[in-house]
Amino acid sequence: MTAPRRVLIVGGVAGGMSAATRLRRLDESAEITVIERGPEVSYANCGLPYYVGGVIPERASLLLQTPDSLHRRFRLDVRVRHEASRIDTARKTVDVIDLDSGRRTVETYDALVLALGASPRRAETGSSIPVLSLRTVADADAIHSSLTRPGIPVVVIGGGYTGLEAAENLVSRGAAVTLVQRGEQLLSPLDIEMSAPILAAVRSHGVDVRLCVTITGTTDGAVALSDGTSAPAELIVDASGVTPETQLATAAGIAIGETGGIRVDASCRTSAPDVFAVGDGVEKTELVGGGTALITMAGLANRHGRMVADIIAGRAPSSRPALGTGIVSVFGSVAAKVGWSEKQLTTAGRDFYTAHVHPASHAGYFPGAETMSMKLLADPLTDRILGAQIVGREGIDKRIDVIATAMHAGLPASELSQLELAYAPQFGSAKDAVNMLGYVAENTRSGTTPTLQWHELDDALTAGAALIDVRTPAEFAAGAIPGAINVPLDELRERLDELPDGPLIVHCQVGLRGHAATRLLAQHGFAVRNLDGGYRTWHDARSARSGSRT
Repeated sequence: MTAPRRVLIVGGVAGGMSAATRLRRLDESAEITVIERGPEVSYANCGLPYYVGGVIPERASLLLQTPDSLHRRFRLDVRVRHEASRIDTARKTVDVIDLDSGRRTVETYDALVLALGASPRRAETGSSIPVLSLRTVADADAIHSSLTRPGIPVVVIGGGYTGLEAAENLVSRGAAVTLVQRGEQLLSPLDIEMSAPILAAVRSHGVDVRLCVTITGTTDGAVALSDGTSAPAELIVDASGVTPETQLATAAGIAIGETGGIRVDASCRTSAPDVFAVGDGVEKTELVGGGTALITMAGLANRHGRMVADIIAGRAPSSRPALGTGIVSVFGSVAAKVGWSEKQLTTAGRDFYTAHVHPASHAGYFPGAETMSMKLLADPLTDRILGAQIVGREGIDKRIDVIATAMHAGLPASELSQLELAYAPQFGSAKDAVNMLGYVAENTRSGTTPTLQWHELDDALTAGAALIDVRTPAEFAAGAIPGAINVPLDELRERLDELPDGPLIVHCQVGLRGHAATRLLAQHGFAVRNLDGGYRTWHDARSARSGSRT
């Protein structure tokens, strides 16, 4: 009789627990042991900020499983408050310490899965003020209990996904929040013009946002900032990022990649025989550039944990490159991203074209429609979608998921116009927002409507181009780009002789009327380009730039 396969899993949250439960469903005979350093397993760490804010009122709601429930249902040997201290890959053993009793054991394995996760990247504050992270249930408990009165001053370090969620939920608990961000914008994965609505939403809810600064020290009841100012603080929540947990793997001689994460192949195998690694501590192959990256997404951790279980059970799947799809909601505004940003593409020296649109979340005549800002980046030769960003209030999630699916399937950007998507006026438009993005992409790439980006406008005007605003006089009076000449689209044919000689740049509010004006003028012999995304994109970009200096 063949001895049962012994599988040891270090780490009992997303990736590790997905591996354990999937393996049990595939192999009833395997001996599966999960070693978890913390007191809980399989908890909903993405829900932690919302427990702090009271949106999730019951702490128990975060605890999806317990060691007892996992044993009853899956016959897993789950050991919390146990730490793996050493791996011997030659002997296939792991030294384990019971953190409560101090007892040490040596566990053998046929297959080892490392789901070590990542640890908070603590900013240097030199702080006498309590500094807490928001990665574990214990972190959330500590923050929750620290909010002792309304108006307590709290400084949040980091303007990424977790920092924004922390700021929102601290405000909902009555805290006076200052958000400190090292860079010039919130949500640095986005391009700056796409981050502007998020900055406006956060500031409009009373958060004191300080950009382009770091904490240099603390005094009694305040933090000192690198720009010479200070901010009151009785608590600091550090959401400045994470670093892969690799010490255990490094000590065992397991290869670490250039990103700092554990190096794995397409099957999540490490450099050591029969040792796999999944989760936030592992570098991933990303789709757009084909290189490696640290992408800390729960969906990837769960998917890779499941895949590793399949491999251990004798199946032969492999992982697909990662897209880095992410979404965040803060004070009712939503931002989402997939693939690369313009910043990343420019840094890498990649050729790309850009399309901005600002469609409604559903049919404009149906009550409650909200404007979205959408940005698409694609390869000018192959029309391959390289990335997308969407910001707004409603309908963001389904649109970013459609584009992520299109990228996964390899659909060209122009093919977005051909997607047959569900339509009823309360959900979308007959020309869905994703279809509109495809139409603009097709016109841009084919040269039907030559475009200019907001950050190229100043140079074009300096070189002698004239800017024509084809909006209505009322729109023009409400706010205009300096130097623009107002010739409404409906009057354009009759006023061609008023237009300056030389190259023209036209714009409207969001780009659609600008497209019509560009086509009209081109057919009358003018050298003309449309300002992509119109006045709104230009205004958002300028607002974000000015916001970084306030």
